Amino acid sequence: MSINPAEEIRDIRRGYRNGTLVLQTDYETAGGAASVIDCMPPRSKEADLVRIVVGTRGQVRMRMQLVVRCDYGSIVPWARRTANGICLLAGPDTLSLQSDVYLRNENFRTEAEFTISEGQRVRFVLMWHPSHDTTVVTVDAENLLAQTEQWWREWSHRCTYTGPYHDSVVRSLITLKALTYAPTGGIAAAATTSLPEQIGGVRNWDYRYCWVRDATFTLYALMLTGYTAEAAAWRD
Repeated sequence: MSINPAEEIRDIRRGYRNGTLVLQTDYETAGGAASVIDCMPPRSKEADLVRIVVGTRGQVRMRMQLVVRCDYGSIVPWARRTANGICLLAGPDTLSLQSDVYLRNENFRTEAEFTISEGQRVRFVLMWHPSHDTTVVTVDAENLLAQTEQWWREWSHRCTYTGPYHDSVVRSLITLKALTYAPTGGIAAAATTSLPEQIGGVRNWDYRYCWVRDATFTLYALMLTGYTAEAAAWRD
């Protein structure tokens, strides 16, 4: 799901909010400035992606585009409109997109165009759930964002490292924590898949596995900085 200005961009700045995995991208155009705030709340029953567009100066024309292809790109989902968005059904998987703005489906993709003004906020929430679960849950994007920021800052605050480059160490620890699968404690080696060792090469590897060696290196870094609960969860 891409969200960006529908007009010429003069400047882009991007960074994570301090002590969190919440990403903020700031855009400037001739007409104004806007930010896109991205986060994935700590996993509960479903996997959610929250994106909030915030107008910070003037007015900016924005465009959202969502292209969903499941089963390694082989399945184009069926789309149906809901009270506050759309629902995309693809075999055993269903994605629902909730938004404050009107969503339209064209050429097997979902799009929206809107103008964001200073002080205005437009919310998008993309959720996955199994297709047999037909319950449509309406969520509060702002509340999810606040809860996610608080969760990460409380987690980062538990870091016991006091040496040089503290901010860089915490940022690295956050990345390692993000690779942890909460329901089991398993730690993925990396979030990448099908990336060749060389461009155009055939040695493509999927690193989205919990390997004993890679998890051990990760746990060693976490335990050195006070995060022993992650080691216990991985062991169990």
